[in-house]
Amino acid sequence: MRRLRLRRALERWSPPTHRRPAGFLAATAAATVLSLTASGCVTVHGELALLPPATKAEAAQALADFTAAYNKADKAYDPALDAGRVTGPLGEVNQAGLRARSINTPGGNPDHKPLELTDARFVLPRKAGWPRWFVADTASNRASGDQRWLLVFVRNGPEQLWEAAYLTILSRAAVPEFAEEEGYAVPVATDTDALAVAPRDLGKEYVAYLRDGRPGPFAPGAHTTEWRAQRQKAAKRPGMATQYLDQVTDRGDFAPLGLRTRDGGALVFFATRYFERQTAAKGYRPKVGADTKALLTGEIKNTVTREWVSSQAVLVKPAGTERNGVTVASRLQGVVGAEGS
Repeated sequence: MRRLRLRRALERWSPPTHRRPAGFLAATAAATVLSLTASGCVTVHGELALLPPATKAEAAQALADFTAAYNKADKAYDPALDAGRVTGPLGEVNQAGLRARSINTPGGNPDHKPLELTDARFVLPRKAGWPRWFVADTASNRASGDQRWLLVFVRNGPEQLWEAAYLTILSRAAVPEFAEEEGYAVPVATDTDALAVAPRDLGKEYVAYLRDGRPGPFAPGAHTTEWRAQRQKAAKRPGMATQYLDQVTDRGDFAPLGLRTRDGGALVFFATRYFERQTAAKGYRPKVGADTKALLTGEIKNTVTREWVSSQAVLVKPAGTERNGVTVASRLQGVVGAEGS
């Protein structure tokens, strides 16, 4: 499936009419964090009652189970050891990172330091049917300063395990206050018209913005205007042409999930996928790091295409906000595949 995605991505690029200088966009610190590596009412089998996803004790157990599995996998560099506890964008990046490291360091992680997630607050949205999900807002021994880790856990049926699908890292001050009804958080329907952008449309809007840069719902910032500027700057190195192809990724456990905030807006988690193709001038080859090389298929002659998964957490203002209605608060990304040609 991954090779098919890469092949289709390559086919969608038309040959450049002239060589553009460009450069390689290095992985961010957020990608390193990752490599450690729907909402709305859904009616299934007549389940119409609004129910919390779990008790606080069950949510705490899910967080503990995830942490234990992650630590075992990270220590052994064995993706099988936490495959049942991760899914969605976090899962794909986590599993790719472990696969790469298992190849490069087959004896396991000599620098393993157990992940500790403490001071957990659980945000439990009531909804009907499946999937059900919740957010664990925690402190982490991998964080700096007052950063909080927000892990989104999803479960698609009563017999399934809780799995971590999204990871977002925010400062304590940036974590919004969530709206409540009868003591529970309020999920946002993916097709709601009460927000500046409905959750189901965020991926499409973000992909369009990264492609065209036209003014729209996204506020300026590190993951919008600055992210596009970084791509454009990287394209100015002589001897290397770099192209990007962004795609919406919103099916299954990659579906957007949102929580109503007290100001009438929402915090929404959504994912995208993008391909980064580097083509070197004649006589040169693009360079790749050890982890990318471990995931590589094909042979790099003068071109390499990296496949990235990117997850975003955004603050969306209420409907009626035409400009700057969406602020990208966090973006975490990681390479999940590569192909040489």
